[in-house]
Amino acid sequence: MSTSGPDPRAIFGERRRLIALAYRLLGSVAEAEDAVQEAYARWYAMSPRQQEAVEAPGAWLTTVAGRICLDLLGSARVRRERYVGAWLPEPLPDRTEWTGGPEDPADRVALHESVSMAFLVVLESMTPAERVAFVLHDVFRYPFAEIAEIVARSPAACRQLAASARRRVRTAHAPAGATATSTAAPTAATAPTAATAAGQADLVRHFKEAWEARDIKALVGLLDPDATMVADGGGLVGAALRPVEGGERIAQYLIHMAAKAPGLTLLERTVNGRPGLVARQAGTTVTVAAFGLAADRVTHVWAVRNPEKLRAWNRDTARGVAR
Repeated sequence: MSTSGPDPRAIFGERRRLIALAYRLLGSVAEAEDAVQEAYARWYAMSPRQQEAVEAPGAWLTTVAGRICLDLLGSARVRRERYVGAWLPEPLPDRTEWTGGPEDPADRVALHESVSMAFLVVLESMTPAERVAFVLHDVFRYPFAEIAEIVARSPAACRQLAASARRRVRTAHAPAGATATSTAAPTAATAPTAATAAGQADLVRHFKEAWEARDIKALVGLLDPDATMVADGGGLVGAALRPVEGGERIAQYLIHMAAKAPGLTLLERTVNGRPGLVARQAGTTVTVAAFGLAADRVTHVWAVRNPEKLRAWNRDTARGVAR
C-alpha cells in the first residue's frame, strides 16, 4: 500500500481558495492567513496514513479553516468592543494595481471574485454562525450538510442561519447595488455592469477633484444629504470616533482634514473591487477610502486610517501616476 499520501501540490493548491474564504469571514488579511496556516499545520500534523484516510482533503481543510474562523469571530467580537473608534474591514488593492508579486494578499484573495467594502460591513452585523453559514453557502456554494459540520448545528438550522443573514443584507442601510438579493450570491449580485462601473468611477473622480480644490459646495452636491462617513484609526492615528452623518457635515470634516494635512496626494484606486481613493503623504499611504454610491450621489464613505490595516498599500502598490 502506498504511503505517499495526497499530492502535496494539490493540497497547497487549496490555499488561495481558503485565504479568500477566511478573508470574507474575518475581514482581515493577517487573521485570514493565520487561520489558513493553522489549518495546514493541523493537516501536516497527521500521519501519512491519517492523511490517506481523508477522502477529500480540500473539504477537510475547508472544514478545519471554517471552524478556526468561527472561533476567531467569537473572540473578535470581544476584541472589537474594546477597539478605539469604529472597526472597518481591511481594504485591499486590486490585483491589476499590485506590483508585489504572486504571493501578495491581493492576489491570494482573488479580488475579481471578492465583495465590496459595503458588503463586508454588512457581514460584520451578522452573528459568527450566520456569517459562516451565509458565506459558505451563498458565496462558495457549500451544501448545508457540510456547513453543519463546521458550525456544529443541523443542516436545517444552518439553512435558517443563512436565511437570517440574507434578511440582514436586505435590510442593511448599504448603498443600492452593494448588497445582494435574498437568493443571489453576493459576488455575482454585487458586480457592477461596465456602464455602472464607469459611472461610479466618474463620481469618485469628481469627489476627488472637489476635495483637492477644497470646494465644499461641490462636495455637498456630490454627497447624499443623509450620507454617513465612518473612519477607522484604531486609536493609532487621528480619526473621528463616531460616524459623521449628513452630507454637509462630511464635506466640512473633509475640508478640515485636508487643511491639517498639507502635501496630501489623492489617487484614484480600486478598493475591494470598487472605485475608491487613496491618500498618500510623503510617499506613504495614510488613508484608503471606499465609497457607497447610489443615484449619482455618495451615500457612504468608509475611511481606513489604521496603519496596521494599510500594510498592503505601503509596499509599492500604486502603479502609474495620480490622475
